[in-house]
Amino acid sequence: MDTKRLTALAALTLLPLAVACGSQDAGSDTVGAGAAASVTGVHWAVDDVTVDGKKSAAPTSAYLRIADGGKVKGNLGCNHFGADAAFADSHVTFDGMQSTEMACEGVPADFEQTLARTLADGDLTTEVDGDKLILTTANGDRVALSKQEAAPLKGTKWTVTSPDADGKAHLTFDEKTGEVSGSLGCNKVKATATIRDGSITLGTASTTRMMCDTSLMKTEKTLLGLFDGTVKYGIDHRNLTLTSENGEQVNAAAAE
Repeated sequence: MDTKRLTALAALTLLPLAVACGSQDAGSDTVGAGAAASVTGVHWAVDDVTVDGKKSAAPTSAYLRIADGGKVKGNLGCNHFGADAAFADSHVTFDGMQSTEMACEGVPADFEQTLARTLADGDLTTEVDGDKLILTTANGDRVALSKQEAAPLKGTKWTVTSPDADGKAHLTFDEKTGEVSGSLGCNKVKATATIRDGSITLGTASTTRMMCDTSLMKTEKTLLGLFDGTVKYGIDHRNLTLTSENGEQVNAAAAE
């Protein structure tokens, strides 16, 4: 792999990259003007990256998505990136590719650099086989991705990510019962939930009465502020945002 082209990766800023068309196998498709529809409008979760024969599993947050209009957004595992995609003949080119420069816990920086280097390594042979997408460099390094459907509001276990409850707080909206139930981080909770037009009217919370760590009780207080009122909700693929009437915001992610 040509590391001289990648000096900008110290700041995790991606170089422009082009994706080239490879040979087409039975049951697979290659990216080109006629095949763009099989790649665009899809949330491609990164499964793993293989470089020099060594495979590295990707964090669940790593993904790539190309909108129908050519706008690209994605995540290297921690840092977000964006670009413009232009399809021509049997290639797709990602122009003006840039990323954020955050340091995140739980995501190795070397994985992000490996993924970024691979995506930036010139023309990538691209194969689509059902729900799988493979990007392969001229040197044989590859990024494996899988199509991932958006999570529905109802029936999904939403794990609260902010405020932080160490993964212990979660909510599930039940379509049959018209209720929401789960955990506030320490105590269990249940209430009526009426969903309509981008909002959820939550009834009075029925909870258990345990005392827990101070930080968890603080999180519970924030979550309880959602009840006995109407909250606005928004879903971005597998991320849920709940906003209370006083502007308090709670973020959650669909459990795997």
